[in-house]
Amino acid sequence: MTRTFNWKLVVKTLGALLLIEAFFMIIPTLVSLRYHEYDFLAFLVSTVITFVFGSLSTLLGARADEHVGEREGYVIVALVWVVFSLLGLLPYYLSGAINSYTDSFFETISGFTTTGATIIPDVESMTHGVLIWRSLTQWLGGMGIIVLSLAILPMFGLGGMQLYAAEVTGLSYEKLSPKIADTAKRLWAVYMFLTLAETIMLYVFGMSWFDSINHSLTTIATGGFSTYNTSVMHFSPAIQYVIIFFMFMSGINFALLIYVLRGQPRKLFDDEETRWYTYAVIVATVIVSIGLFFTAVPRTWQGGEEAFRKGLFTVLASVTSTGFAVDNYMSWQPLLWVTVFFLMVTGACAGSTSGGIKWVRILIFAKNGWAEFKRRIHPNAVLPVKLNGKPLTQQTIGNVMAFMMFYLMTIILTILIFCACGIDFEDAIGTTISAISNVGISIGHYGPLDNYAAFPTVAKWVMTFVMLVGRLEIFTVLLLFTRALWKK
Repeated sequence: MTRTFNWKLVVKTLGALLLIEAFFMIIPTLVSLRYHEYDFLAFLVSTVITFVFGSLSTLLGARADEHVGEREGYVIVALVWVVFSLLGLLPYYLSGAINSYTDSFFETISGFTTTGATIIPDVESMTHGVLIWRSLTQWLGGMGIIVLSLAILPMFGLGGMQLYAAEVTGLSYEKLSPKIADTAKRLWAVYMFLTLAETIMLYVFGMSWFDSINHSLTTIATGGFSTYNTSVMHFSPAIQYVIIFFMFMSGINFALLIYVLRGQPRKLFDDEETRWYTYAVIVATVIVSIGLFFTAVPRTWQGGEEAFRKGLFTVLASVTSTGFAVDNYMSWQPLLWVTVFFLMVTGACAGSTSGGIKWVRILIFAKNGWAEFKRRIHPNAVLPVKLNGKPLTQQTIGNVMAFMMFYLMTIILTILIFCACGIDFEDAIGTTISAISNVGISIGHYGPLDNYAAFPTVAKWVMTFVMLVGRLEIFTVLLLFTRALWKK
């Protein structure tokens, strides 16, 4: 027996979320007005259209049953990114900033999924309104549209753990309060605190207020959109070190950062995933920095500092999937950019804004493999797989194994499709990892200072889908295509 799907609730929830998007569209509208730019009307019309769609959808679902089931939760979470992008592209398209509908959608969903891959060849030619909207899409997508909304949706008579569980990345979610709305508020409070702190620090070290706001929005979201064609290499070393610090912080589980702010830093230091994330950053930085010192910079104290800074920055931009650039790593020795490429796959910590597999899954995958090896030697021994000193259930281990399998299958299938579109094999690998890890930067012809303007049209649509799959960590999207989800 199949339970009736609550479409009215889905429509009502999406309508409430669109009202939130319309509210944030007001910001670039005002920015465009402030700078007397030609696209003010395009932003205003986009805001009105989004508001109208949101209002109508909310009214259509006004009498909906407020129970959010698992099916409704997964559908809402998957659809909201698409619906947000379909309306979020309007400012680009109506203003003429991006003439192609495909490119407008690509840029928008790349923002909301915090991928940071762009089709704009000359970012510096964009208006202030367009630049701030690009950054806002990443900031909204960073912590998650649903997590933001759960702090607000109760006003519409909506909300539920199903939405939170379907959207929050990582192996598990952690409630910091008995009420899910309070948990969402606390996560967003930390998110906004880090954004404000970075904005102030960037300004203190020499950025303009406009650039400070844009770069803090995209750093904390680990998105990587910049206001300059040369990304962060446009700025001073001091500014780059500020961004380094906040990239590292944004790669940590935000629930643990809340404990730190509560005066419980031990929670952070005791977390095994955080330690391995830190170890990975240190080891990779040592490898890249030493390599740069002997191959790419003068062998002086100044050269040593430059090698360390560029190495650490690139490592963090890759492992956190931020995607900023301080150098063209494709000009480095192969060992160095291969190290960087590996970090794009791993990602940082679950519960952070980063993409990739996440270190907790890599740990469980490796520990389970090692345990299986030891069971071959001691077949009668009981060898549980532990994380943070606690044994993991077979269901958790099975989830990780299934995730790794689907992750690999998605990568292989996407590479084949890209090759069929006429993309070189090396570029196909790089762009696939760029999309599914939401990292933006790639290898080959789509490196850190390149763009996707010349990418084949079909490949662009495929890449946007893979961005969404990567952002929602595969299962949320793939479950929509299974018969089991639609059964009671």
